[in-house]
Amino acid sequence: MGSNGTRLSTALLVLSTVLVGLMAGLFFAFDVSVMPGLAKTDDRTYVTAMQSFNAVIDGNPLFGTVFVVALLAAFAAAFVEARAGRRAVALWASLAAAAYLVVLVVTFVVNIPLNNELADLGDAAKLTDFSVVEKFKGTWETANIVRTLLCTAALTALARALVLYGRAAGASAATGAPGASGGGQGRALRG
Repeated sequence: MGSNGTRLSTALLVLSTVLVGLMAGLFFAFDVSVMPGLAKTDDRTYVTAMQSFNAVIDGNPLFGTVFVVALLAAFAAAFVEARAGRRAVALWASLAAAAYLVVLVVTFVVNIPLNNELADLGDAAKLTDFSVVEKFKGTWETANIVRTLLCTAALTALARALVLYGRAAGASAATGAPGASGGGQGRALRG
């Protein structure tokens, strides 16, 4: 694989790591600050806030892009690494992609339907029955913790893939093998 392939591998691994990291951070922020903070409010405030959060996130193209491209970049990194013969890197990138895919499944099967149910309540100022809120809190928050853990696992796998990729690139550069970006870089990557 030439230097273009090396650049593509580097770009995909870094991109997927950054994007999965952003998602892990978002879910973690909800776990440790947003949801505990909302738990200290009354049900009307809770519904109003969650409806607002969901409307902002759903309408944000940057969020949607990061949410989906994180998966695509991780799968692409795994594919490119497998084609380059770097099986260990491909394995870790594949594990990351699989964990992140489960995040998407949890989101579409649990969180989004609950968000829609909360949105369907309408104006929280006019609500008299808040029974749906207790069900929402327990299920949504548990699903979000699962998403945080899965994103953290995916991020850890991508970090491992990057380390292995750096070692492989360093070894290629040191031996002058095809795919090397330069001899000096290889020595720098190995430390």
